[in-house]
Amino acid sequence: SFLSLKLEKKTKGKLQKQICQVVLDHFEKQYTAELGDAWSSVRDVLTSPWCWQHALLLNRFSQRPGLESSLAEQGYHPAFPAAFRCYIRRTPGRFPSQKHQPGKLKEYYLLNAASLLPVLALEVKDGEDVLDLCAAPGGKSVAILQCACPGRFHCNEYDDLRLRWLEQTIESFIPEPLINLIMVSKLDGRQIGDLQPEFYDKVLVDAPCSNDRSWLFSADPQQAVLRLMQRKELSSLQFQLLRSAIKALRPGGSLVYSTCTLSKAENSDVIDLILNSCRNVVPVDISEMARGVSQEFTFLSGTQRHELLVLPEKGRAWGPMYVAKLKKTSST
Repeated sequence: SFLSLKLEKKTKGKLQKQICQVVLDHFEKQYTAELGDAWSSVRDVLTSPWCWQHALLLNRFSQRPGLESSLAEQGYHPAFPAAFRCYIRRTPGRFPSQKHQPGKLKEYYLLNAASLLPVLALEVKDGEDVLDLCAAPGGKSVAILQCACPGRFHCNEYDDLRLRWLEQTIESFIPEPLINLIMVSKLDGRQIGDLQPEFYDKVLVDAPCSNDRSWLFSADPQQAVLRLMQRKELSSLQFQLLRSAIKALRPGGSLVYSTCTLSKAENSDVIDLILNSCRNVVPVDISEMARGVSQEFTFLSGTQRHELLVLPEKGRAWGPMYVAKLKKTSST
């Protein structure tokens, strides 16, 4: 209708203005080189927030009768039937978010559906000891508890502000007896491996990275320039976090590394460096898992079997999300 067209124009105008040219130019150069033809359609989605989608991860600890049927009426369908109760639809727009109310559990978590892939790849089983090394804002921690009940669950976040956000997320989604299983800490993730060597069966390293989606809309060009300069240092932090995660794993344990950037320097380059420098780590094939969700996600072709990269496209505007899985074979 005329009105919705007018509204879309208005939103487009508002959002269009905020695209940070410095960042876009930088991405243009780097990603044309790294992704080739795939970049232009990815760029179209990343620079068009009105076509972004939001998924709902339903909270199994707080079920509203009729929520699933009302989602179905609005065109949502389950995305990972076996693992999570996660609902998505092809059309853009977002479901209303629920406010944090102390003492009251939320019914769902709004997220980018691709951010559940690292949790799916981690395959946590009941009773396992699990570490979420860079846990804030907490969506992946909540998702882990939607599909398994760990023996011990350690959620760590080094940044003060993000730590408070993590605690609030856990409080909003996880009920009383279960919350006592969760240890929340504010440690430097690079040191956890030395503090708790061979302590965990599963480790998730959802690493600090250059967040392509939000960086494109940096309102402040100075901040953007600074971010792009610091971008080069991120891969060494990511490498150190992975080294620490490997130390914290028991032999036979596995880890999943994930980022929300397309950048090769922060994705496969970091994983290759780990595989070349740590003899007690081997890649784990996740191509079967990727095939299982290929109706919902678009993956970059030509990646190795232990990794995947979700490329946003119209109607499936999920990602960017890089996921890689490794396994520790022995102590040394």
